[in-house]
Amino acid sequence: MNPHSTYEALRHLADSWGLIAMFFVFAFLCAWPFRPGAKHSNDEAANLIFKDETDGE
Repeated sequence: MNPHSTYEALRHLADSWGLIAMFFVFAFLCAWPFRPGAKHSNDEAANLIFKDETDGE
């Protein structure tokens, strides 16, 4: 297998399956904060800027 055909094969793979995989990763990461168990973490992150540096953790 010469380098040119290897490049073409990898490019074809990236153009088809790579694009599909990246879409699913993107959709998963966009939906992650909206899952039911994330409310506590989201509230904590939203209020983190109001926490004083001298407050105990």
